[in-house]
Amino acid sequence: MATSESSGSVVRRILLGSQLRRLRESRGITREAAGYSIRASESKISRMELGRVSFKSRDVEDLLTLYGVADDAERGALLGLAREANVAGWWHSYGDVLPGWFQTYVGLEGAASHIGVYEVQFVHGLLQTEGYAHAVVTRGQRNACTSEVDRRVALRLERQKLLVSERAPDFHAVLDEAALHRPYGDATVMRTQLQHLLEVSEQPNVTLQVMPFSFGGHSGESGAFTMLSFPEPDLPDIIYLEQLTSALYLDKREEVAQYERAMERLRADSLSPAKSRDVLRARLQLM
Repeated sequence: MATSESSGSVVRRILLGSQLRRLRESRGITREAAGYSIRASESKISRMELGRVSFKSRDVEDLLTLYGVADDAERGALLGLAREANVAGWWHSYGDVLPGWFQTYVGLEGAASHIGVYEVQFVHGLLQTEGYAHAVVTRGQRNACTSEVDRRVALRLERQKLLVSERAPDFHAVLDEAALHRPYGDATVMRTQLQHLLEVSEQPNVTLQVMPFSFGGHSGESGAFTMLSFPEPDLPDIIYLEQLTSALYLDKREEVAQYERAMERLRADSLSPAKSRDVLRARLQLM
């Protein structure tokens, strides 16, 4: 399965969910009533409308009937979207180590045309070397066995292929200087990681900036976050906030706008890409 095809299934799921939500709201039908029509709960309708679950054709057909969608062409288009949305992504083979709440992110990441990130604790997953990723996973999953750690690292490395693929997104990362100082692994691992950051920052689709300690307080005070934008005009920008046992996906325009302003400020206040590379070189010389 091609990465673009499997990632696209997540986008189609979200698009279908949003269209079903608009149809339901335009008819003044409650989620409870919609759930009753397909023998499901109100929360199931909510998850469907957010694109968090797969779609059964029968459920979509019943909902379209409830919403008064009788036109064959319109029904056919939405049912086709449901079939495409159920295509399994490549990451499903890592289901043994991949939380359900993160599967959605991997699909969205693979479908995005622009990815903007701010990281504080460590180097972003798409920029980690194998050794550094191994150290991060080992530190974060202290009870994981060797095979589980290896699987998690393999998943991270597979995700990184996105940055050199034919449809590579525009990737703009702001790293807090703390991420360059906090050791994960031994000195060799850290040197290799810093060298890798220098090399990947030269890719035409990658922009890397460092937020220096010397700047003091800044607009990233709420912590790490990711912004995802998509080529599909009907799909809104999404803010991804990862937590310890779950994640938040924000798509309300006013919330996204606040994070966009924070990211704009971070980029303006951080070191330029060229000066950020100087910081990386200086850090390497001290190791």
